[in-house]
Amino acid sequence: MNTTFNINNLVRANIKALKPYSSARDEFKGTADVFLDANENPFGELNRYPDPQQSEIKQKLSAIKSVESNQIFIGNGSDEVIDLAFRIFCEPGKDKVLTFTPTYGMYDVSANINNIEVIKQPLINDFQINLNQLQPYLDVEEVKIIFICSPNNPTGNTINTDDIEYILENYNGIVIVDEAYIDFSSQASFIKNINKYNNLIVSQTFSKAWGLAGVRVGVAYASEAIITLYNRVKPPYNVSTLNQEAVLNSLNNQTKVSENIDTILLERTKLKDALSQLPIVKKIYPTDANFLLVEVDDADKTYQYLIDKKVIIRNRNTQVENCIRITIGNAVENKKLIEALKKYITSF
Repeated sequence: MNTTFNINNLVRANIKALKPYSSARDEFKGTADVFLDANENPFGELNRYPDPQQSEIKQKLSAIKSVESNQIFIGNGSDEVIDLAFRIFCEPGKDKVLTFTPTYGMYDVSANINNIEVIKQPLINDFQINLNQLQPYLDVEEVKIIFICSPNNPTGNTINTDDIEYILENYNGIVIVDEAYIDFSSQASFIKNINKYNNLIVSQTFSKAWGLAGVRVGVAYASEAIITLYNRVKPPYNVSTLNQEAVLNSLNNQTKVSENIDTILLERTKLKDALSQLPIVKKIYPTDANFLLVEVDDADKTYQYLIDKKVIIRNRNTQVENCIRITIGNAVENKKLIEALKKYITSF
């Protein structure tokens, strides 16, 4: 526990004073026969506003993750979890956040939208945090948030848990551990530490392992105090009825989700083995995610060739020299990728 951390020292003054919007569905909780309170159309199948607190989803996640419902925030994608953290804790034009590069690009974008400076600390050779370089920033008052993506995107590796805990214990700001890919990793989630560290936010998503990228639902797990702040600043109906129903259907079918994860992990191994046989592949980085970071002879040419063959990957050459990032597809998709790469090799 970080005994010197005080959340009241971090929250923006306008957020402390904010009186949140009280929606019709917030003011009435329970069942009724007639609803004439929210100016809704009385006709249609989707004419009613969704549950603003996503209570059923939180109840199910509470049981699955072994946390209290009041420690869970449901967002319009993980991007809302990120954006609201800036709005709650960072004063535009004054405060700063810190990231470890290369990493997920939305941290930068959201910071720029909110007029927050980003301090970028490069990861060391094995894509781990350099605590010696980080140390001076742990005491900088203007650095309000540190983002740690683990497993990291685009590198795929899990960040050393001892380093994360060191930061949590020695930093009086907010630490956001982004676990978008945690379901593909053998490492334990940091959710187990939200009662230990009151400055910790763990972000997860239904877009990856749960197969609901089109639904746009993200989750934050943190102390009740932090979740209360999230609920204060969020839009009243931030997750639609259709999206909530899709999440609930998936939560009620965890066996199928687990089977899909196992299949992806198997395909990850098979794809890694196939790629390792190709002469253009120089290195395949270790991964705990549903993708591989692969160093090739010429990332730009490889990427363009695959586009021409209607196979789309990510060119990460600007982040990690001559590297491409390949998402693990199904068996047919992965086979088409390998066949295209073999044709690329014979083309020169």
